[in-house]
Amino acid sequence: MSTIDVLVPAQAVCRIHLVIAERLREKGHDVALVGVDAPGVPGVLENILFLERRMLCIRSHKLMERIRDVQFHPARPEAALRVNLSGSGEQFTSPVLTPKFAGCNSIAQAARLLMMGRLPDVDIVLDEGRSVARAAPMVDSRLSVFRGINDVLARVATLMVDTAHRYVSGERLGFVPPGAQAEPSPTSADIVGSYILSMMPRQARGAFMRLGFHLHRWNVSYRFHKGRRVADTGLLAGEPWITLPDDGKRFYADPFLFEWQGRYFIFVEDCPHGSDKAVLSVAEIFEDGTATVPRCVIDEPYHLSYPQVFAHDGEIWMLPESGSGNNLVLYRAEHFPDRWVRHSVLLPDCEIFDATLLKHGGRLWLFASQRDGYGSASDTMAVFHSTSLHGPWIPHVANPVRIDRAAARPGGHFVQVGDRIVLPLQDGTHDYGGALGLADLVELDESKVRLTPPVPVLSSGKNPYPRVHTLNSTAHLEAIDCISPMMRNRLRRAG
Repeated sequence: MSTIDVLVPAQAVCRIHLVIAERLREKGHDVALVGVDAPGVPGVLENILFLERRMLCIRSHKLMERIRDVQFHPARPEAALRVNLSGSGEQFTSPVLTPKFAGCNSIAQAARLLMMGRLPDVDIVLDEGRSVARAAPMVDSRLSVFRGINDVLARVATLMVDTAHRYVSGERLGFVPPGAQAEPSPTSADIVGSYILSMMPRQARGAFMRLGFHLHRWNVSYRFHKGRRVADTGLLAGEPWITLPDDGKRFYADPFLFEWQGRYFIFVEDCPHGSDKAVLSVAEIFEDGTATVPRCVIDEPYHLSYPQVFAHDGEIWMLPESGSGNNLVLYRAEHFPDRWVRHSVLLPDCEIFDATLLKHGGRLWLFASQRDGYGSASDTMAVFHSTSLHGPWIPHVANPVRIDRAAARPGGHFVQVGDRIVLPLQDGTHDYGGALGLADLVELDESKVRLTPPVPVLSSGKNPYPRVHTLNSTAHLEAIDCISPMMRNRLRRAG
């Protein structure tokens, strides 16, 4: 057991501080909360956050929630580590780990970047020296500074707990190359100006677009690739894509293909407009490129997507995304392709998204994004391994493998390209579903996971951010989905 002092602003303790302290305790450390004379969140930012909560009807304070009646402990000279969450520039006896936002101690800098439409990275700095860990948090809502800050703070917690635990466990922390140039802490005028001149106009445009369009919808397209896949070329160019038509009341997304007895099937997320719960459906594709209307094959009380279908040990299985159900569930085809039975829970009581299966080195591996209770589901890569499909599945010692909005969430199954093993990864830099990259798996065993930085999939016009979200292929077919906003019915009728 190691002693860790967590330094927090005595008059402005927030839930984020307690979450970090509690998670370190859960890892077996002796953690004390130490109050420091520091201002905490600037008053002008608190007022903006309060107004946003009222205007957007946000009921939960989440990680920014103020906590009253906190019991503090005196600082311990013998502490093995100090985690400085006070936000002050005060120097403390080393060793100290401090989170920084664009080189700034204050969360106000992260808030100002969000107001300006930029996404802040987070660095963990040892003894005010160089960064020893870095995260690029995904921000799901770009039009709310309150929601954005909570997403950023969620990954501060993830990264800080992991870095602190590794440090006191004796692991040598490497140094991270310099990131963005350090910026000074913003003044009250900076914050107000950024909110009024940048955030508020974008909020108004966003509200207008939401009134007129279904913004978060996708089109699924497929083609017979004739041996030249997107994974081979890095381009969407080639054979023409065929769109899987919908009825205008729903959209299809997350296409997975399966070839069976000389027939071709495409499994999709099937989501009615305005619903927060999708089902999984299947359509058959014929050699002339036509397809049947997708029909539902799995429906649960919670949202389902990413219907990954594969053959293993003489059976056909499906491992869909069911993160909102807090379990990763394996299904078996009782009568392919229409009847599926719930076979087992591979990973219980955890929020796992887009878990993607790989057979490698005599073991089975799952690459996924994992949400640890707060923040986005699209920025934290976790890997699990097992000798059997049915488990037990063991978390990799390197988890979280990376925290990166552009390189953490799988966007399709692994594909062999010559001697390379390639994984599509979602890129949330522009927005969720905004782009897809291809990364090579270069090292994988029970102690190491190493992927190259993803190379963006390019459209025929070589646009580095085609709004592609998923890529999958079989011996003859490949499929993608792309963001495709659609005008709402009342406006189409009025036009």
